[in-house]
Amino acid sequence: MERFKQKLQAAAIPFRENEPLAAHCTFKIGGPAQLFVMPENEQQLCSAVALCKEQAVRYYLLGNGSNILFEDGGYRGVVVDTTALKMGIGFLENVSHPGAEPGAVYDAVIAGAGLKLSALCKAALDSSLTGLEFAYGIPGTVGGAVYMNAGAYGGEMKDVLLSADVLTEDLEVKTIPVEELDLSYRHSIVPEKGYIVLGGKLQLKKGNEQEIRERMAELAQQRREKQPLQYPSAGSTFKRPEGYFAGKLISDAGLKGKTIGGAQVSEKHAGFIVNIGGATTKDILDLIAFCQKTVQEQFGVTLETEVKIVGER
Repeated sequence: MERFKQKLQAAAIPFRENEPLAAHCTFKIGGPAQLFVMPENEQQLCSAVALCKEQAVRYYLLGNGSNILFEDGGYRGVVVDTTALKMGIGFLENVSHPGAEPGAVYDAVIAGAGLKLSALCKAALDSSLTGLEFAYGIPGTVGGAVYMNAGAYGGEMKDVLLSADVLTEDLEVKTIPVEELDLSYRHSIVPEKGYIVLGGKLQLKKGNEQEIRERMAELAQQRREKQPLQYPSAGSTFKRPEGYFAGKLISDAGLKGKTIGGAQVSEKHAGFIVNIGGATTKDILDLIAFCQKTVQEQFGVTLETEVKIVGER
């Protein structure tokens, strides 16, 4: 690792050692990263990943950390922080595309992988562009949203994405059209291909600024009323089982408020496991396993986690 650090220094790529990962995820849990690398632009990101491959160093790409649970033992290797890769927001006016609504006017929006979805939604609002309201309040980045086809309130990234710029395993930068990303419920081809998302190009329709603002405010209010936003979490803990809702199954199993250590099944929304204070990753995982076992026994339904678990126990 010393040789690796020397090469990072020579390339002027910032890094920190033994960085607490709890500070970089919305669960506020997790041990230290052996090395936490902070590329400041796309070129530095490509160089950092190339170094990892060259030196056979294990690495993990991190965005806003909103769908991640880091293990208590942290991460042995390199965590690469991509949140600096905002690269601004660009607009291309009057863009046509297959399947466009007759008579509608569309603009293309280009955003970097590290840009927070909330910032992108506000930029769309400022330009009176509609289609992205569903994403307002999703605590992730553009890169993470493409990676997992993020969605809420009846909308998904696949509804608005035109293409994604990615870094391939061969360290080539490619533009992948949305049709080739295989976007479905919380799935894309990105992890299967080993792609690193660098940015996305979205299509948004010209709309009424006041109506867009009102819809965003309405969805924000729904989140505040229905979700336990006062506690650290990774959002919905489980994927939606076909034909069911995970939160309802857990609630019907009598598990609302169930607590293990500092981890709790939210009393507000049973689909969320939250950190009510001092939770360890083991607490969260034990509570996840308890919910899965109980729901399986009572209803015969398998709950699959939506949150990604990374690192060493």
